[in-house]
Amino acid sequence: MTGKLAVVLLSGGLDSTTVAAMARAEGWRILALTIDYNQRHRIELDHAVRVANALAVERHIVLPLDLTGFGGSALTADIDVPKAKAGAPVGPGIPVTYVPARNTIFLSVALGWAEAAGARDLFIGVNALDFSGYPDCRPEFIAAFEAMANTATKAGVEGAAFRVHTPLMTMDKAGIIAAAQAVGAPLHLTWSCYDPSPQGRPCGQCDSCRLRAKGFAEAGVADPAQSPST
Repeated sequence: MTGKLAVVLLSGGLDSTTVAAMARAEGWRILALTIDYNQRHRIELDHAVRVANALAVERHIVLPLDLTGFGGSALTADIDVPKAKAGAPVGPGIPVTYVPARNTIFLSVALGWAEAAGARDLFIGVNALDFSGYPDCRPEFIAAFEAMANTATKAGVEGAAFRVHTPLMTMDKAGIIAAAQAVGAPLHLTWSCYDPSPQGRPCGQCDSCRLRAKGFAEAGVADPAQSPST
């Protein structure tokens, strides 16, 4: 096998799919990690499997890690997902869809797999522009986690430093869509909605749906995942 090995956090959403496709285009060998945290929108797990297959990753693990026992989020507890009319802007502040310490937990699991597999690079699809105000999507968090990773691991203290790659950090959703198209990311397989209908259709009104629609509109591109044929 040629290319270096990296662990990529893959939710099945637009951002993580774009990051995985970018890593593949750069020649990385991909270990894809999806966390099944018993999220409200469990439909995204199926999409993550489809994306991993489309990108021909080296290995894909869907890891059960049930966070509903903790609760504290509209994605893991019986709390309504906030909705607004399609096209309405996402409000300020940290919404109830924030899952406590989610990216810290997910990156920690990815770090464990990376160290065990001999990988020293992690990829995550966070960005600090078109996002819902989550504190664990900011560059300060990523820098702090990377420092922790190199303090808390055998590989790190022995000089094999870990790096957390965030290629979408400074992009808005329109820029992410353009980047996805440039590397042939399978956006038609992605899922974003936090509160799908019983028929498995996006609600169109949660923060994630509205950010996705805004991105495609600003990019001047039709959303391939909204086609009746997908």
